[in-house]
Amino acid sequence: MEEQRILAINPGSTSTKIAVYQGTKSVFLKNIKHSAEDLKPYPNILSQFRYRKEIILKELEEAEIRIDLITAVVGRGGLVKPIESGVYEVNDAMVKDLHESKLGEHASNLGGLIAKDIAESLEGARAFIADPVVVDEMEDIARYTGHPKFVRHSIFHALNQKAIARKYAKAADKPYNELNLIIAHLGGGISVGAHRKGRVIDVNNALDGEGPFSPERVGTLPCGQVAKLCFSGEYTHDEVKKMIKGEGGYVSYLGTNDGYDVEMRIKDGDEEAKKIHDALAYQLGKEIGSLSTVLKGEVDAIILTGGMAYDKLLVDFTKEMVSFIAPVVVYPGEDEMEALAMNGYMVMKGEVEPKIYK
Repeated sequence: MEEQRILAINPGSTSTKIAVYQGTKSVFLKNIKHSAEDLKPYPNILSQFRYRKEIILKELEEAEIRIDLITAVVGRGGLVKPIESGVYEVNDAMVKDLHESKLGEHASNLGGLIAKDIAESLEGARAFIADPVVVDEMEDIARYTGHPKFVRHSIFHALNQKAIARKYAKAADKPYNELNLIIAHLGGGISVGAHRKGRVIDVNNALDGEGPFSPERVGTLPCGQVAKLCFSGEYTHDEVKKMIKGEGGYVSYLGTNDGYDVEMRIKDGDEEAKKIHDALAYQLGKEIGSLSTVLKGEVDAIILTGGMAYDKLLVDFTKEMVSFIAPVVVYPGEDEMEALAMNGYMVMKGEVEPKIYK
């Protein structure tokens, strides 16, 4: 019997990654880049649905991948209700919540929607999400802000952080649930999580403005200045939202969301690019240092992962700040595509029972 064919779809803020697995073997992998200019015509994330879906189908066709042989489509989980980690079949309740974007807009919201749309066009195919960005394992004490009208939420790169944590644990020959780790995912957004014995007990909200700024997000801002700007009458609500995510960080300072472009500018002697780049690295180191106190200094390793972990200047700057806390291990890029595909594969093989989203 031929092995299950799994299509994995991972929409990020600046890219759409797709992979096809036959059983446990990768037979196709593509990272489709989206520049700020490419996404400019689309007023919000949901409006990118057709654009991204058509690109996916075009790439599969050009690679001569027989889509009719695909049995499962696994999308990166979006901003659904806070749920425990695991694999969930995309149902009507999930589609409704992804469309309404009640917890906010993020490119990962498109993962489940595109997965379901493609699966429905194929005979017998099923659609899933796995370890969505709203996986919530935070300690209650970490949810407080300073005012009862505001609550901290767990929104982070759960899929890659969990996959990399398990990968490191395997390399260290120790169970993940016996390690204390600080993991920083460095992509279009940056999330830094404190993993204590297999649970992410504290993490910055990488979407709505918390932690370090990133290629296109503002991170933590001075509240007083934000309040003044919001009531200045000079900006609409949508314009402020775009400042926070989409047009913040590198985009606001340097006009690009491409970390490699910033690297090249620095090598060409661009002093402004170096200042902004170093400020990002500084904020990253500061966030890692803060989370080391959450783990009471008992940190087995600090792990840097994601696309920006290829940036040697960024990695070296961060290491200089935090290596006194624990060894710094770098896993550049992401393990998300394999993680998505293997979650789908295990469900289709009957090894894992998918959870029901309510």
